[in-house]
Amino acid sequence: MNFKNFTLNGISVFLGLIFFTAGMGKLFFEHRYPGLIGPVWLEERLATFWLGLFARFIAYTQVLVGFVLLTLRYRTLGAIMLLPLLLNILVVTISLHWRGTPYVLAFLLGLNLVLLLAEAPKLLHLLGFRTAYRPPVAAPSPATYGLVWLAGLAVMLASIPVSAYLPAAGYLLSILGPGIGLATYLKGGRAGEQPASPATPSPI
Repeated sequence: MNFKNFTLNGISVFLGLIFFTAGMGKLFFEHRYPGLIGPVWLEERLATFWLGLFARFIAYTQVLVGFVLLTLRYRTLGAIMLLPLLLNILVVTISLHWRGTPYVLAFLLGLNLVLLLAEAPKLLHLLGFRTAYRPPVAAPSPATYGLVWLAGLAVMLASIPVSAYLPAAGYLLSILGPGIGLATYLKGGRAGEQPASPATPSPI
């Protein structure tokens, strides 16, 4: 892994942890999940404006987007999904006159734009522009890795209702799920990437 990919993966994992834990802190039973940012009482606060369902939707979206970024296999998709989520939260915090939070969100938005700019050739290619990006000719068992990744997502989501009855099991599932998703990246790389060509043996 070169320095560029290491940096981009680091940004993805950082953003993934922030939003995954932020969402889990709101949804886990009695908010007993350590979150890095965001008030866990957001749903209660917005419910006074008849926006409780919206707050819960945001929390689940944070968990989903955080999972996608954290597990790296679908990093491009996660960066695309995070942009409207960040803008949405930014508008809410500005509307509620929260001090400081918009600046934090602006910083996170900047990191997200770094991920999107790194994927610019791929994204512009999808829009019909001529770029240096070339789609992969083949990918190693994409369906298999995708199904395993979805299984990890299901395990992670199951931790939310389980936490109301067995908190320890809920914590375990919330760690196991992302671990399964990350394993698909470690084994199969990022979706849509050209598999590395085997090294050509040197003539003797």
